[in-house]
Amino acid sequence: MFLHILTSVTMRTTEKCLLAHFYISVLFVVGFCQGKDFFSDNALQLPESYKIAWMEAIDDHKFISDITIPGTHDTMARHGGPEAECQAWDLEDQLNAGIRYLDLHLFALKGHLYVMHGIVYEHKSFNEVLKTIKDFLLEFKSETVLISVKSALFGKATVLELVGKIINDDKDVWVKPDMPTMGKARGKVIFVQAPSFKLGVPLLETDNQGDYKVHHIAAKEKKIATHLSEASGQCGKDAVVLSSSSGTGFGTLIGMFLTPKKVAKEINPWLDKHLRQLSDNHKCFGVIAMDFPGFDLIQTIIKLNLHFPIPSKLKF
Repeated sequence: MFLHILTSVTMRTTEKCLLAHFYISVLFVVGFCQGKDFFSDNALQLPESYKIAWMEAIDDHKFISDITIPGTHDTMARHGGPEAECQAWDLEDQLNAGIRYLDLHLFALKGHLYVMHGIVYEHKSFNEVLKTIKDFLLEFKSETVLISVKSALFGKATVLELVGKIINDDKDVWVKPDMPTMGKARGKVIFVQAPSFKLGVPLLETDNQGDYKVHHIAAKEKKIATHLSEASGQCGKDAVVLSSSSGTGFGTLIGMFLTPKKVAKEINPWLDKHLRQLSDNHKCFGVIAMDFPGFDLIQTIIKLNLHFPIPSKLKF
């Protein structure tokens, strides 16, 4: 009798577990089937149930270099026409959507720092950008935001000097070369090094010089796949690894009409599919910087940090 009851309870428990697993699988697959927002040049619309603080689920002991992080290339490039525009959302929307790596190009003028894309002024100062980030981190204390700073045009030394003055002795800004754990990084702005900017943790870029130039979309896809493979081999070491999916045909003969937006419209759905195919291996890919990312693509990258694969199709 006891054995019969125990067997019955065990079967009911097993059935419940299987049913729960089924429901979870269906929810993820339905979300995938309905979510087609891989590329976005429209206003951000967050689902009501969306949890902005996704880094809350990352273990405190995990190093920043061992996390897959969605980022934007030329984060503030929303002005200047089709050849210059790389993003549709403002900085606050990018952060709310899950972006945690920012790419900033600064120009120093009369003691102030302005955000640029090439020769185009992007209508924001560095102080304004920093305030937006810190306000976000004040509200979402479990998160961290990585910043790469490069000098636009000329005056590299002046840019570095002015940034240093602005963030001097700020306890909420990380400028040390030591790689922080997630626990130490929460609530902080983490600077990453660039060739002309030596404050922060080391950065290793997988892209080679000229990889941003796009002649054919298929060739660009192959380059991204190669760089993501390289990133997975370098992840978790002494540097934050960066790969970029952005590109433009501007300045080339064959791809002269491929603006950053047109490239992203083709690349982003492919990137989402490619990452889903790789998700079963539970690899880290470091930072993936994108142009015009859609909400669902960002979520695909975030979910690579979870301990289960992202289903690409329904399997029973």
